[in-house]
Amino acid sequence: MLDTQNLIHAADQARQKAYAPYSGFRVGAALLCRDGTVFTGCNIENASYPVSNCAERTALFTAVSEGYREFEALAVVSDSGDFTPPCGVCRQALSEFCGSDFIILMCSGSLSYRQTTLGTLLPFAFSLQLM
Repeated sequence: MLDTQNLIHAADQARQKAYAPYSGFRVGAALLCRDGTVFTGCNIENASYPVSNCAERTALFTAVSEGYREFEALAVVSDSGDFTPPCGVCRQALSEFCGSDFIILMCSGSLSYRQTTLGTLLPFAFSLQLM
């Protein structure tokens, strides 16, 4: 069962570690694996902006590098007062490992959230099946 509050809390804790001296927009993400393991990530900016990495991909790439391939949900928390969805690049990266029913919690602060699915945010993902 998805424990939304703990996943959101983990994302909020990750946000505190963000390195965002250029945008000032700190983001944290918490990725829940099917076995209950949680990987977190924060955004990491760079003076050469394309070298920067989003929180969602930081969490995903860490999980994959540790051998995990099955995921259930992702929580995203930012400094914004609004609900923050993953960017397009992160949506595509998630689609490599997660199905259209993958749960995404877009959080406004650490108290409220909107739940959606990857399929709703990225309805026509480019995938291996298309190649």
